[in-house]
Amino acid sequence: MDGQIDQRTVVLLLRGSGAVYAAFEHPALGTALLIGIAVVTLVYLLMRSQ
Repeated sequence: MDGQIDQRTVVLLLRGSGAVYAAFEHPALGTALLIGIAVVTLVYLLMRSQ
């Protein structure tokens, strides 16, 4: 590994942190950690299939 962050990793981190922030702001969305994990997993699976 050369110390560079992969573009996919950056996208996953941004999407996950955005989902966690939204869940903290609006508790009706559910547990913040669960939503963050679900979004990161979904984006990862979509990007992997391409």
